[in-house]
Amino acid sequence: MTSADPARDGTPLARLAALHGVATSYRPSADRTVAASDAAVTAVLAALGVDAGTPDAVRQSLAAHETELRDRLLPPTVVCWAGRAPAALAALPDGSRVTVETEQGETRASAEQLPPGVHALHVTAPDGRTARAHLIAAPARLPVPPARSYGLLVQLYSLLSQRSWGMGDLGDLAEVTAWAGRALGAGFVQVNPLHAAVPGVPTDPSPYRPSSRRFPDPVHLRVEDVPEFPYVEDRTRLLTLLERAARLRESVVEKGELIDRDAVWELKREALELVHAVPLGPGRRAAYADFLAQEGEVLEDYATWCAFAEAYGTDWHSWSPGLRDPRSPETARARAELMDRVDFHSRLAWLTDAQLGTAQRTASDAGMAVGLIHDLAVGVHPGGADAWAQQEHLAAGMSVGAPPDAFNARGQDWGLPPWRPDRLAASGYAPFRRLLRALLRHAGALRIDHVMGLFRLWWVPQGQPPTEGTYVRYDAEAMLAVLVLEASRAGSLVIGEDLGTVEPGVRETLHERGVLGTSVLWFERDWEGTGKPLPPERWRADCLATATTHDLPSTAARLTGEHVELRDRLGLLTRPLDQERAAAATDTGEWLALLSRLGLLKGGSGGVSVVSEEREIQAVHRFLLRTPARLIGVWLPDAVGDRRPQNLPGTWDEYPNWRLPIADAEGRPVTLEDLAASPRLHALVGVLRGRGD
Repeated sequence: MTSADPARDGTPLARLAALHGVATSYRPSADRTVAASDAAVTAVLAALGVDAGTPDAVRQSLAAHETELRDRLLPPTVVCWAGRAPAALAALPDGSRVTVETEQGETRASAEQLPPGVHALHVTAPDGRTARAHLIAAPARLPVPPARSYGLLVQLYSLLSQRSWGMGDLGDLAEVTAWAGRALGAGFVQVNPLHAAVPGVPTDPSPYRPSSRRFPDPVHLRVEDVPEFPYVEDRTRLLTLLERAARLRESVVEKGELIDRDAVWELKREALELVHAVPLGPGRRAAYADFLAQEGEVLEDYATWCAFAEAYGTDWHSWSPGLRDPRSPETARARAELMDRVDFHSRLAWLTDAQLGTAQRTASDAGMAVGLIHDLAVGVHPGGADAWAQQEHLAAGMSVGAPPDAFNARGQDWGLPPWRPDRLAASGYAPFRRLLRALLRHAGALRIDHVMGLFRLWWVPQGQPPTEGTYVRYDAEAMLAVLVLEASRAGSLVIGEDLGTVEPGVRETLHERGVLGTSVLWFERDWEGTGKPLPPERWRADCLATATTHDLPSTAARLTGEHVELRDRLGLLTRPLDQERAAAATDTGEWLALLSRLGLLKGGSGGVSVVSEEREIQAVHRFLLRTPARLIGVWLPDAVGDRRPQNLPGTWDEYPNWRLPIADAEGRPVTLEDLAASPRLHALVGVLRGRGD
């Protein structure tokens, strides 16, 4: 990649790319512009259905698209905020007639003062031309949280109780919300994405590369809480499974073994098949029928993929040609042949949804102001259920990633196929709307990972390094309108993970629409001035403020410098160890100095002993309370001094990512029951509730 040539912006290829939202350059820093290669731009345009393979093809595609735009009355989707007329109507010829068919079944002769919803907009121009568009009417912004609250951040699989089957489950989630709300005064519990994983051995343990974002993973089910469980006929087999589950739990909690998701699912699948054999009572059958009707084709597709994955393998690209098409006659025949398995997976989706609902109701009953905060991953596994069912909306041969930057000179390829912005717009953002509606159904808030993806994503052509990609822009106004509409309908907050490189204007636009940001203490510095830690009064208010996240070192590890030693052992350092140690010590020392100046380091000396390190963690959270942040999040492992990150970016088998239970400062696993009795946790909670020394 070379420095961009300003003259290139006027070339036919650059003009064609601009019309389709494809960038021909990007800016990794304010003082540097880098050009995307012509090959990358051409490949991305091809994935959008635009031929740019030769100069003649570029000219023909450009002429055709410019003609289409000139003749078009309306874009496929338009937006109006708070009942105001869409801006697109101002460009219509004088005398055009406008009709709106509302979502509520009304017909109106104006696009003003519409109720929230996704409506059908019809336009007839004086020359007889007509157009139809999707009209998204959304409130101007989401409301701010009613009051400041603090809550817990936890990776659910890591939170085992004495009733878990080797990993945390939805029964544990309901238990922790009841405890945190009633005993700790917490306002929310934020969990990792609970999306359905791609089955197979070994399963990819990352919750951020799921098979489906639309449906939760049944591995999270608390089997004993399923109403049909007590009526399983084969009690001997069931008891054997329960005994094996107890041994699996003990291996993690008492013997220090890693969480084995595959072993957990093997046991739960066997048990759930026994449960599936129990006939549903009339009321339960009616409820299940309602769920099937409510979810419709989307659930049928998901359950069909699950059944096919069992029969034909977990990557649909390897299936016979007919089965690769979810709408083909071959797929319909195979689905009919596997209908019992399709029903099994549909039933599991229903049961999991019900237990998610129980967890959110438990949070509400416990007095939580927000309740559950669910997490939306950036994308889905290319071989999974959503990629199969939503092929028409995904860009074939493309993967989402990140360009090279100061922290990763090679860029990143996340292996997730991106949505096509043109197909989303043509559908009125239907798949995005369905996804949000499902996730918000049992959520007090939704965290959106890499929220900048609502504006643009880095597309990497298949088989190419991440350096050979380019940005593709989405209609952020439409994406945000859908987000605000669905969240307002659900009465939920939205939190955008806006860490790292964020293009100018994005945070301001998100703030305007009521989307909260994410602020992590160690990153909050005066980057445009001294570079020193940002004092609490200069933090933004509309955010979730935390000390760390699942992708960062625990606070204890950062304070002691253990995160540097870990990265050194794994060969991940980019500088000599002494330099990394010195840089980390300087960073931590500057923060501790600020905490000390503010009088927040009570009883601590700034050393690295267990006692002083605990006091320093308390001081960090006193600092967060000094900021105006509306939500304060506590990484639950921090409450017991856990030293280990749950995920160490840049590693695969070198580190047990996504497989560690919560542990104390000595690395001993800590169960939910242990947490509830932990003096260290209660001391930290006392700080958050204003009761600390």
